[in-house]
Order: sequence, then C-alpha cells, then structure tokens
Amino acid sequence: MNEQHIREIAACIRDVKVAVYGDFCLDAYWVLDPRGSEVSLETGLQARAVGRHYYSLGGASNVVANLAALDPAAIQVIGVIGNDIFGRELIRQFAELGVDTTRLTVQQENFDTVVFGKPYLEGNEQPRMDFGFFNKRSETTDRALLEGIRSALETADSLIVNQQVPGSITNESFIDGANALFEESSDKIVLLDSRHFGHKFENVYRKTNDFEAARLNAVDVKLDDVLTLADVKEYAANLYKQFNKPVFLTRGPRGIVTVDGDGIHEVPGIQLLKKLDIVGAGDTVTSALALCLGAGVSPAEASEFANFAAAVTVQKLYQTGTATSAEIIEIGRDPDYIYQPELATDIRSARYSEGTEIELCCESLKLGRIRHAVFDHDGTISTLRQGWEKIMAPVMIKSILGDEYETADETLYHKVRNRVLDYINDSTGVQTIVQMEALVEAVKEFGIVPSDKIRDKFGYKQIYNDALMELVNKRIEKFRRGELDINDYTIKGSVEFLRELKQRGIKLYLASGTDRHDVVAEAEALGYAELFDGGIYGSVGDVARYSKKMVIEEIMTENNLSGPELAVFGDGPVEIRECRKRDGISVGIASDEIRRHGLDVEKRARLIKAGAHILTPDFSGKSLLKLLFGE
Repeated sequence: MNEQHIREIAACIRDVKVAVYGDFCLDAYWVLDPRGSEVSLETGLQARAVGRHYYSLGGASNVVANLAALDPAAIQVIGVIGNDIFGRELIRQFAELGVDTTRLTVQQENFDTVVFGKPYLEGNEQPRMDFGFFNKRSETTDRALLEGIRSALETADSLIVNQQVPGSITNESFIDGANALFEESSDKIVLLDSRHFGHKFENVYRKTNDFEAARLNAVDVKLDDVLTLADVKEYAANLYKQFNKPVFLTRGPRGIVTVDGDGIHEVPGIQLLKKLDIVGAGDTVTSALALCLGAGVSPAEASEFANFAAAVTVQKLYQTGTATSAEIIEIGRDPDYIYQPELATDIRSARYSEGTEIELCCESLKLGRIRHAVFDHDGTISTLRQGWEKIMAPVMIKSILGDEYETADETLYHKVRNRVLDYINDSTGVQTIVQMEALVEAVKEFGIVPSDKIRDKFGYKQIYNDALMELVNKRIEKFRRGELDINDYTIKGSVEFLRELKQRGIKLYLASGTDRHDVVAEAEALGYAELFDGGIYGSVGDVARYSKKMVIEEIMTENNLSGPELAVFGDGPVEIRECRKRDGISVGIASDEIRRHGLDVEKRARLIKAGAHILTPDFSGKSLLKLLFGE
C-alpha cells in the first residue's frame, strides 16, 4: 500500500458514519503527593493526598477516541452509564469529540459508570481501584440498547460491538436480541471485538487476537504458549467458516492475519526502534478497521491501514494513544516490515541450497542478473570493529545513569541495561549518529541526568568514538607490524569474493554507518579499497546528507537498474531492509565475528526479520557465487 493509496483511504473515511456499542469506561489517574498527607484525627490513619488528578477515555470509550482522531462524518455511541460524576465526565469528553450520545442510557440504580482508578505514588502505579464491577443492567436498559443498535444498523455505515469489562452483559436475552438484529441486517458491517462473549455473537465480522482465536477454536492455550503461523491461519479460517464474514486476527508485533472470501492475507508487523507502549493498540486496530470497511475498503487493505495505525499508537508513551490520518500516512510512507518471524526464531525450519550452509529464505528469486553490488563494511567484510557493541553498551548505560552509575539499585541498572542492549540489537547497521540521537532521548526519558548536563548527539558520539578507535587503532598497528594478517581481520573468503565479483564485471560499492574517513582509512589499511570502483560511502554527521537508503536509491536510479540487478550484502538489518524494499537481492552475512566464519544464530534471526533472501555464514568456497549467478 503506497502513500497515495493511504491518502485516498483516509479521505474516504471522512464520509463514514460509524456507531459503537460497548463498555464505555474512564481511566482515572490520581497522582498522590505524600507531602500533603496527614493523619486523620477521626481514625488515626494516614491519609493519602492527591496532588493532581485527570481522566481519560478507556474501554470502548478509547475506541471512540481513536475513531474521532480519524475524523469520520459521524460517531454515535450506544451504551449505559451510571448517574454519577464519572458518567457526567464521560459525556463531557464525548461532547468535546463531537460524539452523538443520544443513545447513551443513564441507568439510575444498580449501575455505576465503569472506572479504572489508578493511584500513582512517586511514579509507581499502586493497586488499582475499580468502579462498576457489580453492575446489573436492567431489562429496560437492554431494550433501550437494542433499539439503539437497530437504529445504528439502519443509519451507520459500520457498527462496532466492543465488550471489554467482565460480566458487563448480565442478561443472556440481550445477546439473543442482538443476534436477531444482526441476522435481519446480515448485509451490514458489524465488527465484533469481545473479550468474554465472542463465542455467543453471530453474523458478525470478527476482530480478535491469536490467543482468543485459539480459545474460540476450543484450543486450551496459555499466555506463554507459542502459536505458529500455521495454527493461527487455521484458527482464523475456522472462524471465517462460521458466518462467511471476514476475520481479523491480530498478532502483536507479528502483524495481522485476515481471512475473507478471497482467502488468507498476511500483513507483517512493523519494526520500530523506539520504546513502545502497546496499551490500547487493539482499540486502534478496531477503529481503523471499522472505518475502512464502512468506506468500502477491502478487508485485506483495511488490515494494512489498521496495522499502520497501531504502529503509530504504540510509540506514544504514558498515554492511551490515538492515530491521526497524517500520522498514518507518515508511517506508511516508508515502513520497515518484520519478515518471517517464525523462521527467524526456529532454525529447524531452515531450508538450504543443496550441499551448502547457505540458507534460502525466499521461495523464488530472479538470480543471475546482478550488475552492481553494495557491501556493508563492519561485520560483513571487516572485523576491525568486532566488539563495538560491548563498547557502545557501557557508554550508553553510563550516560543514562550519570552520577548514579555506581549507586543505582539492581532493578534500575538492569532496566537501563536491557533497554540499551535491545536498542543496539535492533539498530545494528544504522549510522552511529542516529544511535546517539536515540541515546539523547533515552537520557531525557529516564530523567536521572540533570537537563543542563545532558550532552548532544555529537558529544555522546565523541565519547563512544574515542573508546572504539582506541581498540581499532591497536588492531591496525598489529596488522602493519605483521603480527597479524588480513585473514585475522576479515570475514572468511570476503576479499576473494570481492575480487571474483570484480572479475565478472560487477561494479562494487562500500556503504557503512561509520564515519566515511574512518571507513576509507580502514579499507585502505586492509588493502581492498581500490576494489570499490563505485565508491566508498560513510556517515558525514548529517542524516539528511547520507544514509544507506540514499546510496541504494542513487545507484538504482543513476544506473537504471531493475531490482534483481542489484545485490546488497550486509550483517545489519538496515541495508537488508532497504534492498528488500527495492526488490534487490538481499544477502545476509550471518558470521560469527570472533571466529570470522560460521553461523551467528542471533544475526541469522535479525537478518531474516529484516528481509534477507539469502543467508550465508561467510564467503568461503564458490557456492555463494554459483548460486547468485545461476551456475
């Protein structure tokens, strides 16, 4: 789905009228301040003073907020609240969003507006306090709700049925009445997202997750069970057969599986390098799906749009986020997909070129047409910088913890350390300056270092570079003294492979995330710089002037290349993704950098997820050449 098509869908959504039946809730945040607390004279107990309090839309109310962010023609809500201050706050917030609340019933007795009360003390959430968990809906309320649903089926382009609160439907007759209405209006779009009553509704489009789908298939699963893609597809297909209506099965970071009359469609997850908060992502998917379907978008394309929307909201921290059309368009402009996560995490499924250790990750490739080849440097050819991660990690950890590095408790230390290691793993291959930009944001986020002592990205890069270059320069000196030779500092067979390509008339390029002057110096020191007649590229300290993406685009444009005429070789996700986006031949180099040959299993997983077509543990022998040139 390209940017223009996303824009067209967003425009069509503005004409959609949508209705929501559901459990409308509030999230209440009470920020406690012990400085204002006192001991009660009446009870002798310590009181808890609230320094600040605020309220946001939760449950089905958050679905409404997500709908409003996409600016449809009309939103109507069908539900029940109590005659209390929380219900009035809910109506006030709906009014600010322009929502029609005429079908929002106020039950005077035996019903409290559902509220999730979240006290926070010194930044930590305390035990939650919930309101409305002993509600009992009256038959009069249920009749009003069913009448609201009947009206929505007549006037709205799509209807969402969103049930999230345990026991929120207290009369079975309500479900019977709703099913009768859905059968009468079987041509209407009714999208169900129900945690507790999903098996009881009929004639609906269904949005669910993989574990809920398993249970709806009478499969007993636990949250730590691994559900394979084959299992998930089977569950979704079985659910589709119930009513012959589309099924949308969300898989978290692994994307969405959709089943409709045209078959099974897979939308891959999107790789995001920032810290994520997945709370509310399901509501975002539900709202985007309903609006797309109401606009006449196919289920497969609706799931693509919803996948982009969810990728927006999970990046919004400390809030139940929403996604606007502009934000969806932006993330859909150049997404980084996660390919074949099941294969990446289970080497038993690997398929190899006959008689070799070269793994084939793609069923069909147009080989034998390569004219130009781009190589990453560190870890792909050179191992001079082997171990850079072990230098960057402590630099980042110490920068985030600041003066508390020595005294931080284990919980905080390991929280920072795990965050750093995850980021380094995911960002391998990007420019160092980009990694330092992320470090600046992490330092600010953790808030340990005073703002006036936080360095900019160039300051942190200098600290890291100084430590790394001390290691690199020592290795180069050993090479120049003859203590070690080129085979000690290059991936096995890499230089011979470059020369073979050169003899075949392939134009070679070197593109690294390292500073360009260092890349040139290291390639010259190791004696293969002259092989790269297409040029040697590296960071110039400004991401607007250089990136691997820009290099690959320039090569393809200037040389008028079709995808299979360009091969990209690398051990990092960045170059592999950019090649895959342009239909080139992406070759992942999953070498153990310490031994300089053999498979690194973690690299293998990372490169498959980035989109590698072919994986090799090194360049030894002639097998890779023969495969690439169809010999």
